[in-house]
Amino acid sequence: MNPLLEVGGAGEEKIARQCGAWLEAWGFKVSVDEVAPGRFNTVGWVGSDDGPGLLLNGHLDTVGVEGMSVPPFDARVQDGRLWGRGACDMKGGVAALLAAGARLAREPDLGGRLTVALTADEEHASLGMQALLRSGTEADVAVVCEPTELAVMPANKGFVWIELEFTGRAAHGSRPDVGIDAIRHAAQYLAGLDGYEVRLKQRPAHPLLGHGSFHAGSITGGSAPSVYPASCTLVIERRTLPGESAEAVISEFEAMLDGVKRAFPEMRARLAPGLDRPGTEVPSDAQLVQGLLRASSDVGLEPRIEGMSAWVDAALLNEASVPAVCFGPGSISQAHAADEWIAVVEIEQAARVLYRFAREFLAPVGPRDR
Repeated sequence: MNPLLEVGGAGEEKIARQCGAWLEAWGFKVSVDEVAPGRFNTVGWVGSDDGPGLLLNGHLDTVGVEGMSVPPFDARVQDGRLWGRGACDMKGGVAALLAAGARLAREPDLGGRLTVALTADEEHASLGMQALLRSGTEADVAVVCEPTELAVMPANKGFVWIELEFTGRAAHGSRPDVGIDAIRHAAQYLAGLDGYEVRLKQRPAHPLLGHGSFHAGSITGGSAPSVYPASCTLVIERRTLPGESAEAVISEFEAMLDGVKRAFPEMRARLAPGLDRPGTEVPSDAQLVQGLLRASSDVGLEPRIEGMSAWVDAALLNEASVPAVCFGPGSISQAHAADEWIAVVEIEQAARVLYRFAREFLAPVGPRDR
């Protein structure tokens, strides 16, 4: 479990070293690196540097287990499903790419370089992927094996967090002539966003991701029912599409705050940008996308292109000029669920698709358009 999300979370060291031992036994050269205190990446590579490079990626951390309705770490298989925390997000994907990697390592001539990168901290701040990119790891393309129900997902949404601090004046609840209600001002701002929601839906939709969206993620304020609240903090998350910048989104929310202040001159509020991650995409006609679709068809699956509604580490690879798409077993609707599970057959199917795709992509042939 990710220790930045769960008190007592152990981090990735044990599983990173276990995966490293497997990769080494299969013939990979392996590096297990501490990318932050107690947080570990495992990177293995096999093949030739003379040909194309393929990166298969998965993350090793999970969220916590509070409130789970199934034993979180029994890895119980029943009725064709593997149950437990991380089964879907994303040990199933990690298992699929490891199985494909083990098979590829036995090939007499890959014709290129296969890198398996198992990273830390995707569930929080992507410390592992950021460290991997800083280390100089190179690849022509990458597949991030997040749960996609075996669809190829070349586009993902991003997000921007926006924090607003409303300042009121504390006073006894019987003194409206003195008190200023910071919580009410936050509510007036939220009500003023209704028109923005309409305008977002009027903008052109992304062919795979639809429209951008926003929601109020958290609100805190006040001290007692009989006291005018002196402060209220509101955090809004705006889900963004590829091409939308954090700066432009912040400017929109600042302009809307200015408009609400004009309607309520007594309002005192400060807006500050928080964490942001980009939405990114790979063209649907790219060799990476089309190759995965062919491999899916080759193993008897219906080839599908869909959009990834969540932000994923593939975006950081794309930002680093490594075209990356998501493809893996399991449904994102089961990620973090109280009864998390994954269909075993999907893990097996994903492994076959990844092998077929990698074998074609890394085939020792002449120059190609990658």
